Amino acid sequence: MGNKQLRVVVIGAGMAGILAGIKLKEDGYDNVCIYEKANRIGGTWRDNTYPGLTCDTPSHHYTYTFERNPDWSRYLPPGSEIQAYFERAVEKYNVGELIRFNCEVKEAAFRGSQWHLKLSDGSSDLADIVIAATGVLHHPSTPNIPGMDDFEGAIFHTARWDHSVPLDGKRVGVIGMGSTGVQIISALVGRAENVSHFVRNPQWIMPVENGYYSEAQRAGFRSDPALLEAEMNVEEYNANVERYTHALTQPTSDGAQFMRQACFDNLEQSVTDPQLREQLRPDHEPLCKRLIFSPDYYQAIQKPGATLVREDIECIEKSGIRTKDGALHELDVIAVATGFKTDQFMRSIKMTGRNGLDLESLWEKKPVAYMAINMPDFPNFFMLNGPNGPVGNFSLVDIAEKQWHYIAQLLDKIRNDDCTEVCVTRAAMEQFDAERTAAAKTTIWYTGGCQSWYLDAEGIPASWPWNYQRFVEEMETPRWDAYDLIQESSPANEETEPA
Repeated sequence: MGNKQLRVVVIGAGMAGILAGIKLKEDGYDNVCIYEKANRIGGTWRDNTYPGLTCDTPSHHYTYTFERNPDWSRYLPPGSEIQAYFERAVEKYNVGELIRFNCEVKEAAFRGSQWHLKLSDGSSDLADIVIAATGVLHHPSTPNIPGMDDFEGAIFHTARWDHSVPLDGKRVGVIGMGSTGVQIISALVGRAENVSHFVRNPQWIMPVENGYYSEAQRAGFRSDPALLEAEMNVEEYNANVERYTHALTQPTSDGAQFMRQACFDNLEQSVTDPQLREQLRPDHEPLCKRLIFSPDYYQAIQKPGATLVREDIECIEKSGIRTKDGALHELDVIAVATGFKTDQFMRSIKMTGRNGLDLESLWEKKPVAYMAINMPDFPNFFMLNGPNGPVGNFSLVDIAEKQWHYIAQLLDKIRNDDCTEVCVTRAAMEQFDAERTAAAKTTIWYTGGCQSWYLDAEGIPASWPWNYQRFVEEMETPRWDAYDLIQESSPANEETEPA
């Protein structure tokens, strides 16, 4: 291994940024900084704290492979436990010493084989390598509903939950039926006086059990790693992920039919009132949108104090939400569960690559990235969970680890002095995106007849359109003929020393 000293900057201290910090330390990089715009780590699990927050990936698979957690309380992990897990990982692996909090990267420009960074505190930095771990679900998407400012109660996006607002005995309205809206309804029925769920488009719900792990089980996991491995049943889990991704990419497959039937049966068998059942029946195929996994939403929405509202919203008034049928739904609290702007990624940063190409120009039509990791004319810039990567009802921790294995091989080319710049060629990027787009048009996301956050501005699914095994194989070793490996003379210190 070469002895080249490299300055590496990581953007974001969520799950992927923490992983990058751990792996860089492990690989002997000793000039690393993680810039985090907030005052603590966590990303999605820091920002989202709403009642009922749960990950829909099984707990024991939502961990780093090198840092298993025997102490999950439930089969599906509560958000607060996930945040605590990442906080423990930061402490155990001494990642905190790398992080600068309350420091947002505002500008990044590639000049002279280095990235010139400008930061929100007025300082600057030079980096040989930049790794974006900014995540996908961090720019809230808020609908433009007339009268939102007129509401006299509390109103907020679910990713900005105001815990000073009392909920017990109150009238709460929840707008949106993604996983977030469903989880909140389940959590608040029985606490609030009434919970009104405003649903424009119902979604299919996959049944799942969410049992508790006993103290005896957790003690067994702690004392005997073999028990934990048996609980995880990695082979079966991977087979389920493969079946799920195969169902997405092959809508006529047995796996797709199995999942469709499970969703159909869940609705038919769980909702007893025929009228309510039809109000909850989606108008699209299961899997067309990201599946919701819930053990209890159908039960919750049928309880006293729960109301499903299918009428479209006309406006918000000082005392509640008025729907287009003229009805006024009086409320004390409105929670907006309308998701995130999933096409943003690093877009709050003014980024300029080689030859003055800026990110907005490159992404004028849609976000694109080769293998979800690199972009043409953006040398030595790599992404974890970037555009066009696998997104679904499986572990993004696992996805990020496999992406890191790939990125580490690109870094080695620079570290070993094989080159000073690594960048995918434009031809390789265009070929990849053409193949990806063609494959995306055969997936259930495209053929299933629905609108979803998986679709880009052109109506094409933006996620990985192939099965999981292909992703695993692609992440094993980069296709080196897709990359330019450029050797340039070392740049002079033009403007500043690293901060």
